[in-house]
Amino acid sequence: MYTPRFSKQSQALHSADADVWAVSDRAHALANKGEDVIFLCVGDPNFDTPEPILDFARARLGVGRTHYSPAAGELMLRRAIADIESRVSPHPCSPEDVVVFPGGTNAIYAVLSCLLNPGEQIVIPEPMYIGYVPITDALQLDVRKVACPPERGFAFDIESIKQAIGADTRAVMINTPVNPTGAMATPEQLRELAAYCRARNIWLISDEMYSMITFARRHTSLRTAAEHLDNVIVIDGLSKSHAMSGWRLGWAVAQGELVERLIEYAGATIFGVPQFIQEAAAFALEFDTYFVKQMRDAYEKRRDLIVERIDRIPGISCNSPDAGMFVMVDVSAVAESGEAFAEALLDAERVSVLPGKPFGPSAINHVRLTLAADEAEISRALDRIERFVTCGCLKAG
Repeated sequence: MYTPRFSKQSQALHSADADVWAVSDRAHALANKGEDVIFLCVGDPNFDTPEPILDFARARLGVGRTHYSPAAGELMLRRAIADIESRVSPHPCSPEDVVVFPGGTNAIYAVLSCLLNPGEQIVIPEPMYIGYVPITDALQLDVRKVACPPERGFAFDIESIKQAIGADTRAVMINTPVNPTGAMATPEQLRELAAYCRARNIWLISDEMYSMITFARRHTSLRTAAEHLDNVIVIDGLSKSHAMSGWRLGWAVAQGELVERLIEYAGATIFGVPQFIQEAAAFALEFDTYFVKQMRDAYEKRRDLIVERIDRIPGISCNSPDAGMFVMVDVSAVAESGEAFAEALLDAERVSVLPGKPFGPSAINHVRLTLAADEAEISRALDRIERFVTCGCLKAG
């Protein structure tokens, strides 16, 4: 009898946080049976890709832009990204500093693959994007997590990050704005951290996927804040800001030999991103102001609705996020954990939210609510959550 054997990498991907989506999967099973389930768990924008972007993509398909593209990405897109970086940063950016990938998560995987060997250490603040876990597990990295506690609004603490950096640290990876908390690093914090890492010969990676979805204040990129860029990598994309999650388009901006390594990695693993998608992305970046503002304004209204309603429900609370597509709700006064709350809420009221535990220990008593639903759906869900909490059917302990 044949006995299949698998790599350590595939085993890590198979086992890493296998229960992250357990509540969501159960919710989908209930919905498939005809139950009235409200989903507040996903991070996929509920907007369609703006029609002008679709029209441009169709036109590029019509002229045969369906062939292999350069491993680094199409010059049209790399130039558009470099132009944006140059406008917002004191450091000029060249198309040669940009490498295009099929999504931000793939860009992160490629960057970490080129920078670290199995067993080497990376420092990451938490709560953190769920997708980091399978990546770092598959690459067999030693992850040192740094807590951004809820009592401080999940704010960045640069001193805590610096204290976590040791002799074995090879890289630090931050996410600003943060998925799931919406916290944003200040320019001063970014500048200080970049200088500290550079002085210790450590890479600093900044995941800025939510850079265009900010509310009270504008996003500051690590490339803008840092005085030197030779240890700096910035990752971004269009999945959230332009409702292009299914197009799979992201990029990394770096300097020097790392760019060459990333291009070699992309050439060996993905063999380029489709031409028409890259050209549609370049068009989106050039003519995006109106559409991005529309979506950002809608997210802000939804955020305000959730925060206002949660504040009126005794026993649960939340901070108003500065950015992003999510609100973290503290359920510690009414439930043993975010996971217990999410499971019971689905059972009682057919509302699906994401438990905080997979984001890191700091979020264990929280659940994440998405802004990727219209106001009517959010209001219906909040009515159910209020009824669930005030009925007293789920007690801590």
